[in-house]
Amino acid sequence: MYRAESLIHRKGAGDAAITQGHHSGPSSRTQEPRAEKNARRTSSGSIRSRIGEWVLIAIVILYAAGLLLGPLVAIFWGAIAEGLGAVVREMTSADAISSLKLTLIMAVSATVINTVFGLCIAWVLVRDKFWGRRILNGLVDMPFAVSPVIAGFMLILLFGRTGWLTPVTDALGLKVVFALPGILLATIFISLPFVIREVAPVLAQVSLDQEDAALTIGANRLQTFWHVTLPAIRWGLLYGVSLTFARAVGEIGAVLVVSGGVSRLTETSTLFIFRSLDDRNYVGANAMAAGDEGRSEVVEMLFTHTPGPEEMDAYERLLGDALEGDATLFAREDYV
Repeated sequence: MYRAESLIHRKGAGDAAITQGHHSGPSSRTQEPRAEKNARRTSSGSIRSRIGEWVLIAIVILYAAGLLLGPLVAIFWGAIAEGLGAVVREMTSADAISSLKLTLIMAVSATVINTVFGLCIAWVLVRDKFWGRRILNGLVDMPFAVSPVIAGFMLILLFGRTGWLTPVTDALGLKVVFALPGILLATIFISLPFVIREVAPVLAQVSLDQEDAALTIGANRLQTFWHVTLPAIRWGLLYGVSLTFARAVGEIGAVLVVSGGVSRLTETSTLFIFRSLDDRNYVGANAMAAGDEGRSEVVEMLFTHTPGPEEMDAYERLLGDALEGDATLFAREDYV
């Protein structure tokens, strides 16, 4: 009897083990294919995304090469088509040197003026709340919306022979249209928005706590702006300055209308290119265009800079010192 019960017990245990093996065996075997399938899906998805990235990069490179590098290569090739001697001869002519001098004077003057007033306008738009703020914000973008030719025509309507402001300029003995002041006004107008639009978003992100801390520990308004606010917005400011200079160098529409394009008097480098094309002087036109492009690119590379980690850490340490209350930093008379 005991023997029969032990046999029955062993048989039941064996059946349970077999049943458990039937249930556990297939699940462990099915988990491995599922993991392999997930791994294959992940790898195939990463491959597809990587292919998509490479296709997008190739499209961007081809687009930039065709739209930007192609014309540049054509300009430089046209400049040296007849040899470097022809380039030197055209660029050292009296007309070319006069146009280069006038272009640099107008571009630098417009850049300095728009930098100063652009900072002021950006500050007012970001920090002050007043009636008409939206109107002023819209007027800033007018040079983007208005054709440069129309801008030159507006200056003629204001300062021409029968212009609205002609009696004032006549009383002052100042000639604006077809003279250097008109060229400068046209250049200032078309390059006005760049500093404002580059500085305003950066200035809006600057915390007022840092400026308040500097004022609390003894700094005046000028010291606070120079040592706290300006370092925070300097990269946006420099980028706006570079764009302003490049736009001023390349302007032709408004300058053509308001200056008259008199050789060696009111002819800028872009007007020299325009006249050279009319005169079939393709070497001179290409050489001057290549020079303008080279100058603009050099200025943009000098003024455009992305701060690295070390510079950001140094700036954060500077602000940390100011916030800790180093009153002697701002109390020194030689700090400004």
